[in-house]
Amino acid sequence: MEEKRNGGRRFLPAVPRTIQSTILISFSVVAAVTTLLLGISLYQLFASYTERLMTQSTEKVVSQAVTSLEDYLSSMRRISDAMYYDAIKDKDLYEESVDAEMNLLYEANRDNLISFALYSEKGNLISAAPVAVEKKDLDVRSQKWFRDAVEHMENFHFSTPHVQNLFDDPSFRYYWVISLSRVVDMTRHGIPTSGVLLVDMNYSTIERMLEEVNSRDSQQYVYLCDSDGEIIYHPRQMQITAGMFRENNAAAADYEDGVHREVFEGVERTIVVDTVSYTGWRLVSVIPANYFRLGLSNMRYLVILGILGAILALFVVNQLVSSGISKPLERLNDSIREMEAGRREMPDISEDATTEVEHLGKTLESYVEQNTKLMQDIVVEQEEKRKSELDALQSQINPHFLYNTLDSITWMVEGGRQEEAVSMISNLASLFRISLSRGRTIIRIEDELRHARNYMNIQQVRFKNAFRVREEVDPRINDYCTVKLIVQPILENAIYYGVKGMEEDGEIVIRGWMEEDGIYLSVSDNGFGIPPEECAKLLSDTERVPAHGSGVGLRNVNSRIRLRFGEAYGLTIESEPDEGTCVTIRLPAIPYTEENQELLENGKQVPAEPVKKEREDE
Repeated sequence: MEEKRNGGRRFLPAVPRTIQSTILISFSVVAAVTTLLLGISLYQLFASYTERLMTQSTEKVVSQAVTSLEDYLSSMRRISDAMYYDAIKDKDLYEESVDAEMNLLYEANRDNLISFALYSEKGNLISAAPVAVEKKDLDVRSQKWFRDAVEHMENFHFSTPHVQNLFDDPSFRYYWVISLSRVVDMTRHGIPTSGVLLVDMNYSTIERMLEEVNSRDSQQYVYLCDSDGEIIYHPRQMQITAGMFRENNAAAADYEDGVHREVFEGVERTIVVDTVSYTGWRLVSVIPANYFRLGLSNMRYLVILGILGAILALFVVNQLVSSGISKPLERLNDSIREMEAGRREMPDISEDATTEVEHLGKTLESYVEQNTKLMQDIVVEQEEKRKSELDALQSQINPHFLYNTLDSITWMVEGGRQEEAVSMISNLASLFRISLSRGRTIIRIEDELRHARNYMNIQQVRFKNAFRVREEVDPRINDYCTVKLIVQPILENAIYYGVKGMEEDGEIVIRGWMEEDGIYLSVSDNGFGIPPEECAKLLSDTERVPAHGSGVGLRNVNSRIRLRFGEAYGLTIESEPDEGTCVTIRLPAIPYTEENQELLENGKQVPAEPVKKEREDE
């Protein structure tokens, strides 16, 4: 390898670095990354398998609990059947009592029962055990267990937990019960009739059964609800009653038996649902998502340690590789951002850039130069085009002024009206002085209104004051910018299409005022008006040729204003046949200064100033 000498120091020629060579080095890292991804995938598979096992275990526990509940409720139904078929069905209850049988069955099952009761279909107590002193003013027909039995006679009906409130207890104790009710056939006075047999089961029996299931874990829990979602048992029943805890029991009641996933109050949960036969009750097991993660904590720590070790080992290698690739690109990217912000003209190509990055930077530099030149050419071309359009529109107006006015002056001179001809020539000279405006198209509103005033003076002489002209202009608008010759064509339309031909009371009003969104000029007349179908075409129909007037008319004015100030500005026309016409000009509030005038003449955009509201005392 050759050496170069410079000032006693030796430099080795730079060896070109390519992205391809950098990528080859990076492939050494792929194995480590693959190992990392494989470890994460295996952990996820293990976590999924563990979650499935835990869910299956929960399903078994729920199924066993449902079986125990079904056995208990079946025993309660058998007790009800024994009372019905062995004691009630074959007796005439008017002549014989079933108290002995009731007391016998109660004593045999007193650990699981609170009371027996038999009522007639009218709600009258026939027999009860172990007490038979019914509370005063009690109407059992209004209670849900009684109504359910009467409305659905063929079924057993299990109520939700409630306080037993049928009988007076000498010990003044109250019991939580679940009522099992059914309609039974019986005989009284030899007449077949029906009644309701009530078996009040001890709620604490069901509570103990489910508490044994919930004692396994504090996070996972089981609760019981009926088919409508009303809670029968919940380990946090007191907190639910106090409004300190909420449960998704209404939705769980609609779930089919099996495993479900849900998000309740921002917590992901797995729900296992099983239905208790004959009752429609739903036993629901709730497993929070973090419950599964607890069982994997040790495994998770090992995986995390392995991942951290791999990351630490890869960090050193990756730092060397990534810095070699990214630094030249980052420097090039930063220079491009500075170009976007206008702080730099060309991209920065670092000395240590790879061959590809260096080529990319130089190519971008070449594109920037070409694009800048093209943009400059387009700007110049567009501005020239815009000036040409404005000049063309402007050139359409002046010849018409001159033709009409000279024609009128000739007519006056021939008629011996020299003084009027002199006045018209003076007004014409003043009008063209403002029209020319030293070649400018942007003038003061004051000059534009003076031009309009001179024009109306000429027209009033021509028409022998056949109409009145009135001005209502706010003097504050005089020193704002406008495109010249925008009021005169509108006045010409007002004369020829509005008040000309009226026998009397023709009037044209010129107004000018300021609003928050700009400056407004309007020309209104009380003439013949314009039909709605024609009014809608005045500014949009380019094929329309006016029968009289400026020849370019309102479209000319509207186009010149929009070319100079933008599409938000221009003309609006309101007209009613036989009522008159009002043409309104909207302009931006740009103060007339030499700087603003120069910018607008050169096609630059000048922001409008906010219009200050006039004070109330002015």
